[in-house]
Amino acid sequence: MKSASIVAFDNFTDIDVFLAWDLLNRVKEKHNDFEVKLIGTAEYHTSACGIELKMQGKIGTAQNADLVFFASGPGTRKLYKDKEYLNQFNLNSERQIICSMCSGALILGGLGVLNGLTATTYPTAFNELKELGISVVEDSHLVTHNNIGTAAGCLAAVDLISWAIKKLYNENTSEYIVNSVRPVGQYKIE
Repeated sequence: MKSASIVAFDNFTDIDVFLAWDLLNRVKEKHNDFEVKLIGTAEYHTSACGIELKMQGKIGTAQNADLVFFASGPGTRKLYKDKEYLNQFNLNSERQIICSMCSGALILGGLGVLNGLTATTYPTAFNELKELGISVVEDSHLVTHNNIGTAAGCLAAVDLISWAIKKLYNENTSEYIVNSVRPVGQYKIE
C-alpha cells in the first residue's frame, strides 16, 4: 500500500488542498493500493475561505507516507518559524517524495528540507524563503531536486502532482491523472 499525506493547517489556501486531494485520489482509478489522507494538528482546520475541514490523521504520521504534500496559505507564515510544530515531522527525502505549493515552501525551508537546494514559491513569499537561506527561482512554476519539489501558482499543482505521481508510480499513471483534468480539446486520446 502506497500513501500520500496532504498537510493542512488553519488558514490554508483552499484550492491547494482540494486540487491536490482530487488529483491524488484519481490515482486510485489506476492503483487500488493507494491511500490519501488529510493531516494536521487538530481534528478540524479552517481554510482561508472559511471551510472547516476534518483531518484524517496527525502531522506526526507524515513520516509514514510515501508522498507528503504541504499546502500554502496565510497560515504558513507562523508555522515555518514554530519549532514545536516543525519538530513533529520526521521526514526523509531519501525514501519520501516531499513537495509544497506556494508558501508551503516556507515550511519545507523551516524543516531544513530545502537546505542547499533551489526552490520556488509564490512571489509574496520570495523574501521570507530567501531569509531562510534558500536560493529562490523566481521565474519557474516548478523546481524539483530528486524527491523534493516546490511549485508556485495554484494551478501549478497539476504539474507538481504529475511529477510526484511519475516518481511514485510511472509516466503512464501521471499522464492518466493529468489527462483527466485537461480542458476539452487539450487531452490526449489513448
